[in-house]
Amino acid sequence: MSASTVKRRKNGPRMSPRAQSVWSIAQLLIGSIIVAISFNMFMVPNGIASGGVSGVSILVQRIANITPAITQWAINIPLFIAGLWLLGKRFGAKTALGSIILPLFVLLTDGFQSPTDNPLLAAIYGGIGVGLGLGLVFRGGASTGGLDLAAQILHRYTGLPLSLAIVCFDGCVIVAAGFIISPEVALYALIGLFVTSKTIDFVQSGLQLSKVAFIISDYSEEVSTAILNDLDRGLTRLDGHGGYTGAERTVLMVVVGQNEVPKLKQLVRAIDPGAFVIISNTAEVLGQGFKLEN
Repeated sequence: MSASTVKRRKNGPRMSPRAQSVWSIAQLLIGSIIVAISFNMFMVPNGIASGGVSGVSILVQRIANITPAITQWAINIPLFIAGLWLLGKRFGAKTALGSIILPLFVLLTDGFQSPTDNPLLAAIYGGIGVGLGLGLVFRGGASTGGLDLAAQILHRYTGLPLSLAIVCFDGCVIVAAGFIISPEVALYALIGLFVTSKTIDFVQSGLQLSKVAFIISDYSEEVSTAILNDLDRGLTRLDGHGGYTGAERTVLMVVVGQNEVPKLKQLVRAIDPGAFVIISNTAEVLGQGFKLEN
């Protein structure tokens, strides 16, 4: 299938490489602070060990009364060194910074009072806070290290899918919480882990869903002109063939904001009431008139 772009909208001004680097570090720092505060306010007081090094640190605190930040440093730093040795120098300075700075913020925010002693609320709001912070860290192209590095090592040397390796490590932490703290707390930890993952996805994808429309019309030229001029959106022509007739058809692909869908349908309907239109959600769109995230 061939495609030819009809029109490109200009992107907004882009940050310089130095500004991008500064913004990336700022996201790492802000995200780490949010994670640390949420961890100390909700997770630690209620024993919500929802996977990862943070979950391990809660379990160690319950067993040996060791400050979570110490445990996190004790795990993160050796794992980072092992990652450099076994996987190569692809983690970069930001992963090293994240592995050190997050436990530091956990130490500095230690002692924050929890607003609730309800483990369900703690799992939900702690999961939201941790997910929000980690989402910002990931958007900055950084990482907080931890068991994600262990999962990458396991994936590299066993062939186990990375997602499954991460689930295995998080699952082991939650099962351990069931034995060390209580089975009920382990169930709350599962809720916290789910909320965290969904919040990370939400932060990564952004607040606004865009729509992608595929339009098949006998008046593709007129529809193209209307979209370009009246809707002020770029589009792409795709060469298609009818599945039954084999006839060549032009398929127009256009991405619009959610609020632009009614106007798009009106334009198409006014030109060709018999047009075949498919509109579906798309979680992330970069460039050509849409915001390019760094």
